[in-house]
Amino acid sequence: MTHPTRELVRQRLANQKLAASTFRQPSEVVAWFGAMQAQEYAVARWALGLRARRLTDALVEHAFDTGDILRTHAMRPTWHFVAPADIRWLQALTGPRVQAQNAYYARKNELDSRTVARSHRVIERALGGHRHRTRTELAGALAKAGIPAAGQRLAYLMMSAELDQLICSGPRRGKQFTYALLEERAPQAAVLPRDQALGELTRRYFTSHGPATLRDFVWWSGLTTKDARRGIEILGRALTLRTFGDLECWSAAEAPSVRRAATGAAHLLPIYDEYLIAYKHREPMAAARTPNWAVATPDGYSHWVILDGLFSGTWRRVETPDGVQVRVTPHVKMTAAHKAAIAAAGQRYSTFLGQPVTVLIPEISR
Repeated sequence: MTHPTRELVRQRLANQKLAASTFRQPSEVVAWFGAMQAQEYAVARWALGLRARRLTDALVEHAFDTGDILRTHAMRPTWHFVAPADIRWLQALTGPRVQAQNAYYARKNELDSRTVARSHRVIERALGGHRHRTRTELAGALAKAGIPAAGQRLAYLMMSAELDQLICSGPRRGKQFTYALLEERAPQAAVLPRDQALGELTRRYFTSHGPATLRDFVWWSGLTTKDARRGIEILGRALTLRTFGDLECWSAAEAPSVRRAATGAAHLLPIYDEYLIAYKHREPMAAARTPNWAVATPDGYSHWVILDGLFSGTWRRVETPDGVQVRVTPHVKMTAAHKAAIAAAGQRYSTFLGQPVTVLIPEISR
């Protein structure tokens, strides 16, 4: 019989599209998840590349610049990739909660409702007609209108405009990010009744992240526990409940069959990857990696090396004249097969980047 933790991890790898995927476009991956953490834009692109066939960094950049995928603050007060068709109902559902969380900082920065409304009008005028502006340029427009905006005050003004469905990401200008009007960037965005939106977000989460607990969903979505329970109630038999060890987890009832991954399958996951950050309970991904000589406990806030779905080390990217080095810090004793699998994962990263990647794996000492 398969150990419950192993079975849980195996299903998560499949539903997260890390074990296998038929997706080819960044937009397909983002829509599958509903929203994907994108706080660190450069490595968030790799999170998409891991989940689609033959996807390259250049193709992800193109999808972002053309608006096939958008980047905005949503669900929690952090950046996410969102599909254009989903952005309005997602923000309408989760935006008020984020605004409430931001209320302290709004007061601290003297952002009352009148100031915010004035700033929205200035931003709308500055961006109208598909004119994409950087944050610095919008700060200048606000200053001319008598609204000083810099640092944290500017950041919260821009986030408020995102959560109020006024703006979202525009195309990059070199390495600079720009903003665009949401109505111009996503004119076909759906508007859903609240219960329908709640059911849809619940479905997306447990389909793409399951098996997962109620607390996992609350953490990921930023919803209240009451709303999360309501979402599960709305879906009814579309979800199934199963116990893995001491965790009660929900999954899509019609989830595809999960094939066993080859022993030693490796993934080089980026910081804040959905496989790490989307769960309140991360213990299952480390359950079999707890020898006395473990270097550290995984926390989800570093690049992870995953073997057989389990935390096995960290890695960092180093630029060199000859390409990129992936320097691995093992947290477990690695076999030759494991090292070969990590090297293969490095080759996939090389294909995504379009440049040579060398993987360095030192021996771990007890």
